Amino acid sequence: TAEALRLEELRSFGVLDSAAEQAYDDVVKLASFICDTPIALISLIDEDRQWFKARVGMNAMETPRGIAFCAHAITEPHALMEVPDALDDSRFANNPLVTGEEGVRFYAGAPLLTPSGAALGTVCVIDRVPRKLTEAQAEALKALSRQVVQLLALRRANAELELLSRAHTLRQRELEETQRQLKGINEELSEQTLTDALTTLKNRRAF
Repeated sequence: TAEALRLEELRSFGVLDSAAEQAYDDVVKLASFICDTPIALISLIDEDRQWFKARVGMNAMETPRGIAFCAHAITEPHALMEVPDALDDSRFANNPLVTGEEGVRFYAGAPLLTPSGAALGTVCVIDRVPRKLTEAQAEALKALSRQVVQLLALRRANAELELLSRAHTLRQRELEETQRQLKGINEELSEQTLTDALTTLKNRRAF
């Protein structure tokens, strides 16, 4: 199914549950600043949770997928999803993130769209008061989402290069060990051709 392929591609990046990285932290700081919101997140939608690769203004590392605004955003991967007032939106009016202490009222999320068309999650901004993004802010948020996809691709490529490098180093060590063993065998054979097997004295060839 499309969801199975999306999850497979998400996991191919090896980013879920990874440590914080400055490049991603910088993206959410920029998103928060540009959109003038107290909360900004890079959210990745896993099978049953949303996990935050980077976050500003939120302590939680993840939330259940069932209450994630971003899980709705990725269903229309080519468009920025904006919710001016969550209390006026039937999809979110009873959401615990809206009715609970987080008090989410405004949400805007730009999907992280890979070249294959998979929406991995979003770069999103959140506020506790109703509002709307300006056109410039919306375009900036979409630009940041494209940058995150590039960062993820670079991260995966670097991981693959590291694996290849390790494999090459291991192969090189195996070859060196094989050469060492062959040298030992050749020396032993050479010695055997010059020595009488019964007496261990030098034979006629040696002389």
